[in-house]
Amino acid sequence: VPALAGLKVHEYPANLVKKSVVGAGHAAKEQVQMMVRRLLPGAMIGSPDAADALAVAICHAHHAATHRRWQAAAQTELGR
Repeated sequence: VPALAGLKVHEYPANLVKKSVVGAGHAAKEQVQMMVRRLLPGAMIGSPDAADALAVAICHAHHAATHRRWQAAAQTELGR
């Protein structure tokens, strides 16, 4: 549905989400929840599903920022 509305959609494997948040791709759900609480201390996390959704958002923020840097570097190289 988001793609049909013209919004970009991204998908991340569970191991990448865990590695982005905890530092280990095979982390337990409890470890992910604990790190989400540490990284977002003011967030009201009402369920394990909410913690998972926030973990995906954290992963996306990390990877989107890296992707933007790569794009900028590529544009600089092309401009030479």
